[in-house]
Order: sequence, then C-alpha cells, then structure tokens
Amino acid sequence: MGARAIAADHQDFSVVIGGPLFQLFRKAHLSGDGLELVGTRMFVMLALSWLPLLILSAVQGLALGSNVVLPFLHDIEAQARILLFLPLLVTGEIVVHQRLRSVANQFLQRELIPADARPRFEAAIASAMRLRNSVVAEVMMIAVVYVVGLAIVWRTTSLDVATWYATPNGNGKSLSLAGYWYVFFALPLTQFLLFRWYYRLFIWSRFLWQVSRIQLRLVPTHPDRIGGLGFLGGATAAFSTLALAHGTFVSGWIAARIFLQQATLLDFKFVIIALAVWMLLLFLGPFLLFSAQLAEARRQGEREYGPLAQRYARQFDTKWVHGDAPPPRDEPFLGSADIQSLADMGNVYTLVSTMRFTPITRQAVVQLLGATLAPIAPLTLTMMPLAEAAKLLFGILM
Repeated sequence: MGARAIAADHQDFSVVIGGPLFQLFRKAHLSGDGLELVGTRMFVMLALSWLPLLILSAVQGLALGSNVVLPFLHDIEAQARILLFLPLLVTGEIVVHQRLRSVANQFLQRELIPADARPRFEAAIASAMRLRNSVVAEVMMIAVVYVVGLAIVWRTTSLDVATWYATPNGNGKSLSLAGYWYVFFALPLTQFLLFRWYYRLFIWSRFLWQVSRIQLRLVPTHPDRIGGLGFLGGATAAFSTLALAHGTFVSGWIAARIFLQQATLLDFKFVIIALAVWMLLLFLGPFLLFSAQLAEARRQGEREYGPLAQRYARQFDTKWVHGDAPPPRDEPFLGSADIQSLADMGNVYTLVSTMRFTPITRQAVVQLLGATLAPIAPLTLTMMPLAEAAKLLFGILM
C-alpha cells in the first residue's frame, strides 16, 4: 500500500467499506463510495428475501388461515429475522463507518503514536485493509453458511410443528415452495450478513490489539481521565445498532416459542443474560486491551506528580503556616496566586489519581444493554396484562 493510500486511510479508516459484496453493490448502483443509498439496499434485499416468501406462501395457502399451525404472516420469528434483523444489519454499516472512520487518525492527531512506532501503526492499518478487502474471506463465509447453516442451525432451530415453510413427516421435514426459498436464500442471506459483521469485528479487535502493543504516549493528566484515549469510549455508540439487531433476533426467537410452545419468558432468563454479557464482551471487550498501558500510565503519573505535589504543598505550608519567618507584608494572603496554584496542583493530581484503567464508560455499558434488551422488553407483557404492567410502571415512577 502506497504512502498516499495509507494517508487516506488515516483520514477515513473503515472496517466496513470494502470486500466483494461492497464492490458488487457499487457496480449495481446500490451503494456509493461512502455507503450511501442505505434505503435502496434494504428495499432490494427485502424484495429478494421477504416478498418471494409472501408470494409463494400465499400461492400454497400458507400465508394466513388454518392450513398449518403457523402461517407465514403469523411467524413472529421469521418476520423479526427478515423485516427487522436484516435491515438493522444493513443500517449498522453506515453507523459504524461514520463513527469509526476517524479513529486511526485520532491516534496520530493526539500524538499517541511515537515517531519510531509509526511504521508499526501503518502496518496495522494496511493489514486491516487487506483483511477487509479479502475475497477469500467472503467466499469462505458463504461456504460456512451453506454447510453449517443448513446442516446444524436449520435443523436445531426449526419448529417441530406444521409451518408455512415445512411440515414434519416420517423422514424429517417436507419443505414448501416458500420453505425452499427460505432455507436456501433468505436464511443464508441473514446468516452471511451476520458472519460478515463478526468478521469485521474481528478486524477491528485485531487492529486495536496491534495498536495496544505499541508503547503509546499516554498523558496521565489528560482531562478525559483515560490518558487521551477518550475518543475510543465515544466510538462504542457505533455498535448500538448491532446490539439492537441481536436483541431483535433473540426476541423473535423467544416470542415464537412463547406463543407456540407455551413457554414463559422466565424460561429464557439465562439466554437473555448470556446475550447481554455477550454483547458487552463483543463490543466493549477489545477496549480492555489498553488496560495494562493505562494502569502503567497511572502508576507512572503518581510516581512523577506525587513528589511534585508534595514539594509544592510543603513549600506552601512553609511559606504561609509553619515557616521560620512570617510571610512578606507586601504580599496579601487574600487573592494570593499561591492559593490558586495549590488548587490547580490539586486538580492535576486528582486527574492522575482518578485515571481509569479502561476506555469503557458507564454510559457505553448502559447504551449497549439498553439497545440489546429493548426488543425483549415487550415480551414482559406475556407475563402480565398491559394494564397491570402500566400500573406497575406508574407506581415505580411515582
């Protein structure tokens, strides 16, 4: 990668813009260079996935009615997967791109990368771009989708009742017309997009790992209390859309089993907890890679600023309180710059002593958990009437 290309990547670092599918979208005029035309891409994907399912199930009388236990338009899991989960995966691309595009440049603008480590930083960016643009990676993902998706995921997640997509028989399940499209196109499409996102998150995590191995020029007195890495904490908001997509997927899966198999929401409490923990680990875990350097920067700051604060406080004490000679008469105590300087020194030392060991903020945790659990929250209505839930909520708020 040439110097100009690397410089451009500093300005517009992206783990999203690239790869065969992105290039295909550009040639088909379904995306611009900056992932524009999100609505167009979503419309085309829904037209190729959801619309054929509706038409084919209607032709066989499986869209509505009582011919099967679960008609197409009553399948909450399928509707959530295609009409919500898939569009959220597509929308997440432009959100992540816009939020993370300046991350690489921030490391340079804030002078966190030492001059002698600049080549390693350039190599990390170049490596991330090569992985992002890999044709082999996306081909392998397609292969995994059709091998693992059909052989394992489909067999373990499909319902054992007569549905719009399949009917149980002595040899397993007999697919309907819509079922064939669902199993061999719609489901693989959503699985491919999900795997593609996990691959991108791997690239992002690997980039952060490579940067964390560089001895960064962290500043213990930086006001963000993270040595100057505060911009990483702000980047976590980029993943809220993906957390919402995961919550939507699991919510649809749980809802189908509540309404068809007489399960209760509490039966899935461990699934919900595991999902919440997984979202935090997936999206916030990579930032823990900087914890060792942040902890060392804090210790180094305390070693350096502790004695400095001690000397200043001792000189102040000697001059104004316990000195052998009284303070100069021509220097009034009220309004003395010494007092303000002591307060400033206290603020500096407070910044050092309260420096955090991770760029993760409480707001980021709450935001990701909220996005993950929001789609699941309406399922609490299956445990109590709406009026009772509203009354309980009102009582809590009042």
